[in-house]
Amino acid sequence: MTTYLQATDDPVVQLALAALEDLKAKEVSVLDVRGLTSMTDTMVICSGTSNRHVKSLAQAVVEKCKEGGFRPMGIEGLDESEWVLVDLGDAVVHVMQAQARAFYQLEKLWDMKEVKSAAQQ
Repeated sequence: MTTYLQATDDPVVQLALAALEDLKAKEVSVLDVRGLTSMTDTMVICSGTSNRHVKSLAQAVVEKCKEGGFRPMGIEGLDESEWVLVDLGDAVVHVMQAQARAFYQLEKLWDMKEVKSAAQQ
């Protein structure tokens, strides 16, 4: 299931999403985090079904972005492939196994709606 929480027209995000879709990433979310951090504008979070699937998804994102002229600034976690982070500058892609994703709950951590409602109280 693919869920885009925020629509984006950023070309690097579109390339990453295309790579993830090609290899059947699970539960894809796109978060606009510009109001929360200066490190990046967009976070893409998805799940893979195994270490091999997570690694393949991350490598596909890297290759697709390189082909599109966007060189990743860094890649972390590829050896273990439980949670791989691909830093594309304006976008950060998190490819996670289901148990790591459930434990860290990145969508909840970076959800602007919860920040806004907490500030209003």
